[in-house]
Amino acid sequence: MLTKRIIPCLDVKNGRVVKGVNFEGLRDVEDPVALAAFYNRSGADELVFYDITASFEGRPLFADVLSRVAAEVFIPLTVGGSINSLDDFDRVLKCGADKVSVNSGAIRNPKLIAEAAKRYGDQCVVLSMDLKRVNGSFHVFAKGGREDTGLDAVEWVKFGEQSGAGEVVVNSIDTDGVRGGFDLEMLAVIGDAVNLPLIASGGAGKPEDFVELFKLPRVDAGLAASIFHSHEADIKDLKRMLKNNGIPMRV
Repeated sequence: MLTKRIIPCLDVKNGRVVKGVNFEGLRDVEDPVALAAFYNRSGADELVFYDITASFEGRPLFADVLSRVAAEVFIPLTVGGSINSLDDFDRVLKCGADKVSVNSGAIRNPKLIAEAAKRYGDQCVVLSMDLKRVNGSFHVFAKGGREDTGLDAVEWVKFGEQSGAGEVVVNSIDTDGVRGGFDLEMLAVIGDAVNLPLIASGGAGKPEDFVELFKLPRVDAGLAASIFHSHEADIKDLKRMLKNNGIPMRV
């Protein structure tokens, strides 16, 4: 049985790690290089680096910050933020990323998923979806959760799988930063639609939330920020607790 993964997330704005609630009210947290080094030591299975305002501001991702972060970690590093072309894939991979997360760029140019998968391999392409409930269905949002695209989440994730994405991150805007638990309903719907490895993001507030998360059969990883940044949950202790609850973990 494949082990489940615990993945801290660095949401970076203006070269600093920030955190908010429902994608709003961002506050400063820490230097991303120092935080990356901490998570590398702390038993994280992977690390995610999002330049969260790059797409909205229409600029390239902060390559200098990314390069310094990549130099500190020896676990798989996924990077996202203003990934609009194969040149952007190439640039962040050369900075030290192992996988590249596409979101708004793929919405604008859906062919990007297949083109990147063909050039770099499926395992390199991560489809990241910022989702929110709209009139009883799940819509895909772009530009850091600011713009409702009108895309149906189930149809979009199916397209991503068919195009060659290697895994999918489901970011629930409804539960982001609220710390009331992962969006299990949303995750179940997306998980039933595809066979891709599924990474859940948004809502972790206590270690027990990860136990509930991994009861869903299709979830492969839990991604979180606040609970780890604030040191309210130690990753090694969390993984031991999960293993004691019968969840396969690399401890």
